[in-house]
Amino acid sequence: MALTGFQRAIIVLTTVSAAIMELIDTSIVNVALSDISGNLGATIEDTSWVVTAYAIANVIIIPLTGFLAKYFGRKNYYIGSIILFTVASYACANSGTLSTLVIWRFIQGIGGGALLSTSQSILFDAFPPEKRGMASGMFGMGIVLGPAIGPALGGIIIDNYSWPLIFLINIPFGIVAVSLALKYIDKKEDEYAIDRKSIPIDFIGVSLLAVGVGSLQYVLEKGQSEDWFSDSAIRILTATATLGILSFIWWELKTKTPVIDLRVLKSKNLVASNLLTFVCGFGLFGGVFIFPVMVQRVYGYTPTDAGLGIVPGALFAILIMPIIGKRLAVGTPPVVFVVIGFIAFIMHGYSSSLSTPDSGKAWFIVPQIYRGIGAACLTVPLINQAVIGLKPQEMPYGIALTNMLRQLGGAFGIAVMNTYVTIRYAVHRTDLVANLATNDPELQARLSNTTTSLLAKGISPLDAPKAATALLEFTINKQSYLCSYLDAYRLICVFFLCAFPLILLLENKSMDAQTRAKVAEESH
Repeated sequence: MALTGFQRAIIVLTTVSAAIMELIDTSIVNVALSDISGNLGATIEDTSWVVTAYAIANVIIIPLTGFLAKYFGRKNYYIGSIILFTVASYACANSGTLSTLVIWRFIQGIGGGALLSTSQSILFDAFPPEKRGMASGMFGMGIVLGPAIGPALGGIIIDNYSWPLIFLINIPFGIVAVSLALKYIDKKEDEYAIDRKSIPIDFIGVSLLAVGVGSLQYVLEKGQSEDWFSDSAIRILTATATLGILSFIWWELKTKTPVIDLRVLKSKNLVASNLLTFVCGFGLFGGVFIFPVMVQRVYGYTPTDAGLGIVPGALFAILIMPIIGKRLAVGTPPVVFVVIGFIAFIMHGYSSSLSTPDSGKAWFIVPQIYRGIGAACLTVPLINQAVIGLKPQEMPYGIALTNMLRQLGGAFGIAVMNTYVTIRYAVHRTDLVANLATNDPELQARLSNTTTSLLAKGISPLDAPKAATALLEFTINKQSYLCSYLDAYRLICVFFLCAFPLILLLENKSMDAQTRAKVAEESH
């Protein structure tokens, strides 16, 4: 059925908003952990399960959505996912205990992961093949904008309201989205005659994937806080992840009806694209993770200011996403944008590593713009690049692997950044303290001047020397953290530089019209 301009606009609004809301929920809770822990009487470490549960559910469900959409029918699956996401959001807001909140966050993650994956194919079906490059650009805006909006929106809510509103804001969206989807989203022709009995279910493959990837996601999310392999649970789950993933690979290559056909990895281009997608996830999520924490800890930003600091990069990405979509639609090889994206991420890491204790808010705009360019140039082009050379029936599996590896790359990026900052902080603090000798005239003069200043402000003679020493300790910690975060940004540069040669393995050609149409139909 031919869509009117109004109907197409409604579908764009619904599907892109769905992608943004799902991705907002991956990061919006991060700034609220302190408030949630205080309200529910739990430690910050235990409360971080609210983040971990959502991430684990996301990474498990994303590669399964192609099969589930086929089994239940794409429209039914999409609407069911929105309902599940919305109901779970309401339950999260009304949870009275941490365990209840974590369970509902996991359920919310199942609905959200499916919602993200199905939105893109529905959006693409609303456009004729020659305009689906533009649809890629619009959907890419959601992928880039969601993680950037999350911390800003979360900061505003926490600074002015209370944490349940973080979940309650999803409810009006869910109600409107279900209503619009029921009225304006049509079923695909093959959805009218679904014979579920004829669709084999790879229960073993699904189980192995859930166990392997879920365990790996837990290790990446909780490894740093649990001191990695000194914790028995991390050791057990690392073994479980290794065994589960290896068994999943063996089973999927053996069975005749795999949930994900890993035989598509015989394509050198797909392997290279997926590795580059993993790197993209590392830079996209790792960079978004570092910035708010750094500026709050070192520069004293409020949660709102920290979240808003990410917005310039997201806005710039929004501006160039449609341009990228148009160029892909007219046949520009995706590898062109991949090269630009890698260079932009390297510039993001390098320029961010040049910040000083005196850097103002305006200074960080340019590094964030580099990050926005990198995210825009890698997100959609890598999906398009991944399927070049694949047969039509292989494309859904290739795209599922690409989306899963982006999420795993993000989890890996956050885990590596967190661990690396902790290690480098200890190194820099040790170096700074080693240079402080109690008989150093400059140190004594600084402490004396600080003590005199504190006395002038009314601090008692007994407390002033202690306060001066405490201020020196604060300065050392602040400088140590700044140096460690700058090292983390340099690590992003190194990571992208080391992965750059993989671009040489990509097929430097554009997709033909038929392939672009198939990607649009099957892309998750």
